[in-house]
Amino acid sequence: MEVPRLDRSSMSSPTSPCEDVIKNLSLEAIQLCDRDGNKSQDSGIAEMEELPVPHNIKISNITCDSFKISWDMDSKSKDRITHYFIDLNKKENKNSNKFKHKDVPTKLVAKAVPLPMTVRGHWFLSPRTEYTVAVQTASKQVDGDYVVSEWSEIIEFCTGDYSKVHLTQLLEKGEVIAGRMLKLSVFYRNQHKEYFDYIREQHGNAMQPSVKDNSGSHGSPISGKLEGIFFSCNTEFNTGKPPQDSPYGRYRFEIAAEKLFNPNTNLYFGDFYCMYTAYHYVILVIAPVGSPGDEFCKQRLPQLNSKDNKFLTCTEEDGIMVYHHAQDVILEVIYTDPVDLSLGTVAEITGHQVMSSSTANAKKDPSCKTCNISVGR
Repeated sequence: MEVPRLDRSSMSSPTSPCEDVIKNLSLEAIQLCDRDGNKSQDSGIAEMEELPVPHNIKISNITCDSFKISWDMDSKSKDRITHYFIDLNKKENKNSNKFKHKDVPTKLVAKAVPLPMTVRGHWFLSPRTEYTVAVQTASKQVDGDYVVSEWSEIIEFCTGDYSKVHLTQLLEKGEVIAGRMLKLSVFYRNQHKEYFDYIREQHGNAMQPSVKDNSGSHGSPISGKLEGIFFSCNTEFNTGKPPQDSPYGRYRFEIAAEKLFNPNTNLYFGDFYCMYTAYHYVILVIAPVGSPGDEFCKQRLPQLNSKDNKFLTCTEEDGIMVYHHAQDVILEVIYTDPVDLSLGTVAEITGHQVMSSSTANAKKDPSCKTCNISVGR
């Protein structure tokens, strides 16, 4: 059963006296004691009486912005319970986004409902994030005070990735700004000379898929999981050719578009994000039909119609494959199988290496209204 109308407040952690007031479902002001049952002098909670202490906490049905919680309780005084107090905190993370505001503890107050109950809220739950949770039982008295149990043990859990539903919301946001379609003829991959030397010497000339980094949306199901090879495909408006500058290295591998993207491949939407900049990125995945990458994407990502979508298309005109890409977003294309260098050419670019444009492990701007959805960042 879902918790009805849960509320949030910026309160102290349960290991220190509470300072702020939170409101329950009837907007009645209360204050929480600390995890040891000690209340502040101005607390509206009555002296401790024996209430069942939750134990054997179970977390299930975890998504990117919700979870179900249940626990066991002794039957003694169980009928006196009127509310549950749930203490939810993000686990300490040394690598947290330094640009984001400091996280505050979240206190949830719910009327005592049958267990398990669903805790849902994108304003306090983020995808792929570790949390700690503890529970108290409480009994509201006629004078408005609360009798509370001791805190339960602390349980840790991690929220999930974006679902296909959430990714479809991102996809639709990306479509709004994709712009008109421009022709392309090649996919290209920039790297340092040493990279291509290594591929020739150690991998028999074949570029190998590697695990995608953590750039983009925090909830993206491909980050840290999908294996592939990164390619670009954007062209310059005035030349119709790839730009001469690159963030990733002065050597470029170019391959004819039809060798990677054709009727024997499937196209998937992976992400839509920006990095505190005016321009936006769309991640697409091309996977040979039936390959491990294709099976991975089928389960997690929205599939696009290769002939008709707003980002990257492959159509046939007079027996010739014709390709187009969206003008107003930067496409990052991940190909999920090895690619042999003999299928294309490697040459040094004439432009500059612009490192500031790199998206390697880049964090998404959580404040951008264009590319964020209401399920965490």
